[in-house]
Amino acid sequence: MKVSYQWLKALAPELRASPDELAERLAARGFPVEEMEDLARGLEGLVVGRVLKVSEHPNADRLRLCDVDPGSGESVQVVCGAPVIVEGGLYPFAPVGSTLPGGMELRKAKIRGETSYGMLCSEKELELGPDAGGIMELEGDLEPGLELARALGLDDLRLDVEVTPNRPDLLSHRGVAREVAPEGEDGLTLPAIPGEDPTVAAKVDGLETVVDREEASADGVTVRIEAPERCGAYLGLVVRGVEVGPSPPWLQTRLRAAGARPINNVVDATNYVLLELGHPLHAFDLDRIQDRTVVVRRARKGEKIRTLDGEERALTSEMLGICDAQRPVAVAGVMGGEDSEVGEGTSDVLLECALFTPGPIRATRKTLGLSTDASYRFERGVDPEGLKEAILRAARVILATAGGKVEGPIVEVRPKPFSRPEVPLRPSRVETLLGVAFSAETLRGLLEPLGFQVALPSSTAANGDGAAAGEGDDALRVTVPGFRSWDVGREVDLIEEVARVYGYEAFPDTLGPYRPGSVPDHPLFALEDELRQRLVARGLLEAHTLAFAPKGEGEVALLNPISAEEGFLRRWLLPGLLGRVEYNLARGNRDVRLFELGTVFRGGSPGERPREATHLTLVLHGRRQPRHWSRKDEPVEIWDLQGLLDEVVEAVAPGDWKVVPAQEVTNWSETLPGSLLDPDVSLTVVDGQGRPVGQAGRVRPESLDLPPWAGQVWGAELSLPPEPAPRPEVQYVPLSTHPAVDRDLALVVDRTQPVARVLGLMRREGGEHLRDLQVFDLYEGEGVPQGKRSVAVRLRFQAPDRTLKDREVDARVDHLGQTLHDEMGVAIRGRDD
Repeated sequence: MKVSYQWLKALAPELRASPDELAERLAARGFPVEEMEDLARGLEGLVVGRVLKVSEHPNADRLRLCDVDPGSGESVQVVCGAPVIVEGGLYPFAPVGSTLPGGMELRKAKIRGETSYGMLCSEKELELGPDAGGIMELEGDLEPGLELARALGLDDLRLDVEVTPNRPDLLSHRGVAREVAPEGEDGLTLPAIPGEDPTVAAKVDGLETVVDREEASADGVTVRIEAPERCGAYLGLVVRGVEVGPSPPWLQTRLRAAGARPINNVVDATNYVLLELGHPLHAFDLDRIQDRTVVVRRARKGEKIRTLDGEERALTSEMLGICDAQRPVAVAGVMGGEDSEVGEGTSDVLLECALFTPGPIRATRKTLGLSTDASYRFERGVDPEGLKEAILRAARVILATAGGKVEGPIVEVRPKPFSRPEVPLRPSRVETLLGVAFSAETLRGLLEPLGFQVALPSSTAANGDGAAAGEGDDALRVTVPGFRSWDVGREVDLIEEVARVYGYEAFPDTLGPYRPGSVPDHPLFALEDELRQRLVARGLLEAHTLAFAPKGEGEVALLNPISAEEGFLRRWLLPGLLGRVEYNLARGNRDVRLFELGTVFRGGSPGERPREATHLTLVLHGRRQPRHWSRKDEPVEIWDLQGLLDEVVEAVAPGDWKVVPAQEVTNWSETLPGSLLDPDVSLTVVDGQGRPVGQAGRVRPESLDLPPWAGQVWGAELSLPPEPAPRPEVQYVPLSTHPAVDRDLALVVDRTQPVARVLGLMRREGGEHLRDLQVFDLYEGEGVPQGKRSVAVRLRFQAPDRTLKDREVDARVDHLGQTLHDEMGVAIRGRDD
């Protein structure tokens, strides 16, 4: 929301805060100011100049010589090519040495033999409007030499306030002023309308209203609502005898200060009220409304309308139209139609002020691809109580700037009267949630400046001391104003308002007593936390990538994508994380260790929502360990990746999931990005039923855009179970005080035989006293048969209550040797087969 600082001060006369202080106050309330723009920037040095004399240029038919009084006491000559310059007129003057907003520096110059000591400026040259054909004439009682920015009312600052979607009341100057005014709502007043006749203003404010639930007529106009579920109210008021033309300077200045473009006095009046009160209005040329009848209905099949932007748009039955007796004349809540536009020939105007249901307006805006100031506000919700105030304010501005008269009454069709919601607020609950005790009087003092009406509990009102009543009967009755009815409907919403106004910085930084929650975390969330801890401990950093993907990496199409290149929801995490690898390597960061826990999406059955699943992905590139002088640099290889996967599997499903070579799995899963990996250097994670739930390995070089010096990139992606099995309870086992017995075995294993399977068999058959099993050497060469390799394994046996005897250990080792030979064909070197 672009806000004029001077407009805020006009609405809140007691506001004394500087722009910087105002920005801090808004940020503290939850609405940071993203930018402050000095509207006078570029106009420094420019002043009001009065033309004293106009004469023909002796050497040019289309140029004139003007004697200009710049307020310095002496007139200067200016050569001007504008067709109309009036003696005695006031114009923007740029003297020698000044610089125009476009960057052109003014110098003394000879033009066809005559010296020009400056320049009289047009709107376009000042970047204040599109008119470049004539010099901008200034109106009002202005003195030569007055700063131009001040004369134009541009001695102002524009604040760009970030407004959250749930606060449509802040999409107006009055809404922002309510937040920052010292007295809140009570300190606000609508600025006087320059040039307004007080008698006319009183007459307009006193107009009666003809109200009906379905159809109402007055002053020759009929209004009917045929879609009450989409239009909660519609007000119409006729202004006759207007003279459409440019708006006076004060109105143009107000609009420009808020970032709006002046159009004409009637349209500008509606935009002025929109920016001031936050309620969109529209003005129709009454003579172009068939039968002077307005019908609010759904559009019919095949109906079209040419909107004010000149585009012809096809309407659907899901769109709400503002129609006359024959055709649509506006797209409700979005934009008016060209056929009923107010123009120079307009004499009678029908003002519209309506209340539309937000959802359908949002859908219409998306379908048509047409976003406007009106739709932006209607999508979020406008004040259901502010319609009459807005339409009367607009009528008064029109009468003051375009003339005419209003006879009335106002036509109002409202299918269902609006009643303010009432929400109970317990001081005890406020203290429970915020940790600070507030009396009932204090709560009232915090809420009423925001427009809430607060009724104290009977016990407090009777005591008159402002102390909170006892538990159970201490509820305040808070009446919510219409402009806050869209976002305040629960007690906790009011408590949030208390915290905002009290000031987050005012709360103590000590931790008070609290009752811990008894609801356990979801097992999947607990698993995610454990995985984060494990992977971070192994030197990986967590990344968060966007869920949007190109077509080849997603199958769920977005209805309203941010970009055409990423119009789908991702079905894998790995491609996005590999993109971060490319990003890092392109910037010289050679050691990349990242992981991500995120949601992936797959298409559901027709008519169903997409299916979602939680995946874990990780990528590795660069050195195995941080660089250090005491060791050589070694690159990451597949064993590092397998070690990480073993740790992940231990956390996800200990004893159930396992990591196996990819060649052992034939039933690949489409939910995993196997096509990105080299099948010859890959691993697969399988669950207890042998189904693949994860894939890992070396990423294909052709899948990446890497610098020439880059090494191998390793990646993995696993699908986490939606309902992880409960974690086994950790039990304490005392350390044995008895010595352990080690046995080293050299196993002759076929090269095609996975050593992991050999170790698994040994663990299974090692007996109750086998405490540890480790591979400590690998040998191929002399003494080992062709096609075989020697794997050295160290076994450690230990009993908790006694010292094991050699014959017990030897018997178990003999059993292992025989089992390995019988089931896997593995021999122990140095022993007879």
